[in-house]
Amino acid sequence: MEETDLIVLWGSNARETHPIFFHHVLKAIHRGAKVYVVDPRRTATAEWADGWLPVHVGADIALANAVAATILEEGLANREFIRRATSGFEEWEAYTRSHTPEKVASITGVEPSLVRRLARDYARADRAMICWTLGITEHHNGVDNVLGLINLALVTGHVGRWGSGLNPLRGQNNVQGGGDMGALPNKLPGFEDVESAAARAKWEALWGRPIPPKQGLHLTGMFEAMAHGQLRALYVLGENPAQSEADKTRTIKLLAGLDHLVVQDIVRTKTAELAHVVLPASVSFCESEGTVTSSERRVQRVRKALAPPGQARDDIDITCELSKRLGYDMGMPAPKQAWDELRRASPLHGGMSYERLEALGGIQWPCPDETSEGQRFLHARLWKEPVEGRRAPFHVVHDEPPVEALDRDYPLRLTTGRRLDSFNTGVLSRGYESPRRLGETVDLSPHDAGALGVQEGEKVRVVSRRGAVVAPVRVDPGLRRGLVFMTFHFPDEVDTNQLTIDAADPRSGTAEFKAAAVRVERLEAPQR
Repeated sequence: MEETDLIVLWGSNARETHPIFFHHVLKAIHRGAKVYVVDPRRTATAEWADGWLPVHVGADIALANAVAATILEEGLANREFIRRATSGFEEWEAYTRSHTPEKVASITGVEPSLVRRLARDYARADRAMICWTLGITEHHNGVDNVLGLINLALVTGHVGRWGSGLNPLRGQNNVQGGGDMGALPNKLPGFEDVESAAARAKWEALWGRPIPPKQGLHLTGMFEAMAHGQLRALYVLGENPAQSEADKTRTIKLLAGLDHLVVQDIVRTKTAELAHVVLPASVSFCESEGTVTSSERRVQRVRKALAPPGQARDDIDITCELSKRLGYDMGMPAPKQAWDELRRASPLHGGMSYERLEALGGIQWPCPDETSEGQRFLHARLWKEPVEGRRAPFHVVHDEPPVEALDRDYPLRLTTGRRLDSFNTGVLSRGYESPRRLGETVDLSPHDAGALGVQEGEKVRVVSRRGAVVAPVRVDPGLRRGLVFMTFHFPDEVDTNQLTIDAADPRSGTAEFKAAAVRVERLEAPQR
């Protein structure tokens, strides 16, 4: 990141939501890198940008196609890379060429000249990176949003080289590690496909138990199954869906209707208050032994410094004890034993012994054996002649507006996000004070605040088709007319997820937190 020439932060307010990562962005800026920010809001991150593209909420695909159309029109495509390393280019090019910045300007809300400047700078840069976060994925078509960005990297060849690539910034610590370990409905550890007979056979031999041959449900699918009475028991580990899921009224109803709800966590969350059984767990960074994996795939050791208090137990001990009571006694393996078992079968982790992780200060997967020191970046194979393995496919992606349209009753677009001083549903971050903490507000553009006749700090009612909340106004000059911003950091005071819609991407299961239709009402008539 620090050595790249151009950075595109798309749907990412990294200065506030990934502040440590943003320090690396600043180092790149100070050595001359250009930065473009694609975001409906003029955020703190956008203040550092060479160009801010104020895309309308939900128009990311239209904008990505417009950037690509410019690259094609102006002869900036890396034809040699495309020929050698990709597939599906002709079909994609035929569809994309007509989506010029001028043609889609009414959809994107971005000045065509700015789109063309981004396209030229990105394509001509020696090294360039696209980074994104929930501003891209928390849409009903989030997967297609990501594919649209991948198309840009493929058409320019900005992938598989040091300083060039695609970087999905993780929103929480060790999210990458959870996926690596198979905490996904369609994957085994090491990202092997659960529907692959060969992959299942390998893990079945190691574990001594059969693995279901079909993928499971993602989070949204679980709630759908609850709604239809097909899922009657739930085991929640380190999650707080009662406050983090969209359409909270529906979420609480479904959780409360379960026959059996088990919550394993380090604090008493709102979800835990609904549970039939609560299992007090350990704090992973200081009360457990094990590993953690960063966004850059670097596996590092975590060392136990403190014993869990009271009746709290290490997560691995809880898992093993529960397994025994369910009829499968796996013993009580030490964390190192469990890790070494993973290494025997995962194609990514074979060479990552505890000793090597210590000696090398962490290793980036894949590291198949102990002759390897891991890989600093992925997809270098695409630059080999001939290319090794599967070619990288282009995907035709179609622009779709948000599920919930604006109308006379709900004329404003609510988008949600995070602030620097708080984290997620605030269960942990509310436990300490911060001089930067504002509490929850409903952020309005100066135009909309003026049209409504409301002042900074005045409480108003925010109403969607699912519920209503009351919050004080904050006037934000970084918001354009018609755009409203809120967080979900303070659900005990202002429960923003009463407003959000549970429409979800059918492939990822991620809800459309970034696009709800609302109206804002004054609580009191103005005094005469």
